[in-house]
Amino acid sequence: MEEISLNNLPKHVAVIMDGNGRWAKSRGALRIFGHQHGIKAVRETVEGCAELGIKYLTLYTFSTENWGRPKAEVDGIMDLLVKTIGDEVPRLHKNNVRLQCIGDMDALPDSARKNMEKGIETTAGNTGLVLNIALSYSGKWDILQVSKKLATEVKEGKIQASDIDETLFSQYLSTFPAPDVDLLIRTGGDHRISNYLLWQSAYAELLFLDILWPDFRKSHLLDAIKSFQTRDRRFGKTHD
Repeated sequence: MEEISLNNLPKHVAVIMDGNGRWAKSRGALRIFGHQHGIKAVRETVEGCAELGIKYLTLYTFSTENWGRPKAEVDGIMDLLVKTIGDEVPRLHKNNVRLQCIGDMDALPDSARKNMEKGIETTAGNTGLVLNIALSYSGKWDILQVSKKLATEVKEGKIQASDIDETLFSQYLSTFPAPDVDLLIRTGGDHRISNYLLWQSAYAELLFLDILWPDFRKSHLLDAIKSFQTRDRRFGKTHD
């Protein structure tokens, strides 16, 4: 922690939590076993970001494509989600963390949606870290829903097509008012962003780790922040 500059922290950290299934398989267990053990990694990541003073953390929890997984696994994940939200919201609230959800919440089972809505309401007044849980989410979905909203407002005469620019478009994204992603971490060894925060990650620093998500700990987060602080972020410009 003492090696990290608090003057050069990413404002928005995003994580693709990959490797739960492989972690479980290596232990001869069902994939849901890996998802269960990934909760500790989530807890340590949230705590680490809160302790550092990072403003936004977005976790890729369940993508729109994940609905295509075997029903038993999907049902297990949804049941785990309900239990985890119930268990973790008091801890989040105590630590001044504000819970948010991005994605198509209407696609979630009633129990998962209601628990998430209750957690969001409970923590709504908190002023610390904003924890975005991406559920039934994809970057393409996000961009598409913005496009539909803007098209409707143009049709209704609320705005003109000429009013649409990057600033206005960003205000309709599910992550608003969070800034664009500064650091995107992916565990599990794959080197892709898998339809995640496509607009928001245009200039994100990408860090791909071989470690599987259930083994990710606060020390790995701190190493990722240290790596971020060595990057030369030019945003398409040059330094004199």
